[in-house]
Amino acid sequence: MNFAIRYLTKYSYDADIVDNLNALRVKPAANGRQRCDEFGVRLNPEVRLHRHTDYFGTEVVEFEISRPHRELTIDVRARVSTRPAPEPPQTTWEALRDPSYREAGGEFLLHTDDAPGHPALTDLLATTGAAPTPLGTLLLLFELIPDRFEYRRGATYVDSTISHLLDVQAGVCQDFVHLGLCLARHHGIAARYVSGYLFTADRGERSVEVDTHAWLEALLPVPGGGEPVWVGADPTNRGLTCENHVKIGHGRHYSDVPPIKGVYRGLASSQLAASVTMTKLETTDPASIARS
Repeated sequence: MNFAIRYLTKYSYDADIVDNLNALRVKPAANGRQRCDEFGVRLNPEVRLHRHTDYFGTEVVEFEISRPHRELTIDVRARVSTRPAPEPPQTTWEALRDPSYREAGGEFLLHTDDAPGHPALTDLLATTGAAPTPLGTLLLLFELIPDRFEYRRGATYVDSTISHLLDVQAGVCQDFVHLGLCLARHHGIAARYVSGYLFTADRGERSVEVDTHAWLEALLPVPGGGEPVWVGADPTNRGLTCENHVKIGHGRHYSDVPPIKGVYRGLASSQLAASVTMTKLETTDPASIARS
């Protein structure tokens, strides 16, 4: 599939601010199933952009506005092509104990518990651990989590803990992913948090407003001892990832890949308005982004 993506963010401040420093992680990644054909960022006020790649391989766009201002507009446009992921590999639990798998998993095997001993977590661990294979556990995760927890905006906040999700039994995609990571890592499956976009238009619609989205990727061994592969799973939408998922980047958890993170100097409060528009393209013409 081919998509044009526009991510428009506007900040309004009720007094002058200065030294407004921001880091953007909004560029679609380039990998084996996805290609970013065009990407651009426009700012108002205009300032110089600085780019680098972070530890996890995500491109970061940084800028600083030193002069006084009361508004900031960040207009991001991208054109990206995706293709379906291959069938996930099916191997035994024994393969997770191979030293080469442990090395490939690295920090994505480290537990991130913040709900030790919580009865709901104990029950979820017992249920997901009963699957006959690592892939079976992954498939069970994206069915079990939306069955047990309601998707409800406002039930959690950006830095809510897993304990909070377990207590209120409701959350959003970010919370579902953090719980999925916790469960997978408990079972010895390396897993990472993924930030991106999901095209969710009804049949026949070409353009739709969406939110930034989150899912997880689990590292699964390959039969015969080949290099393990990352398999995407979306616990919010009960399935493996597909060509409608556009990845930006990954990390251990949300705080490694926030779309926008910034600070400023001043006594002003701010208001934020943000929107993401995804348009399905019928052409791979590079000029198509300008017409969307």
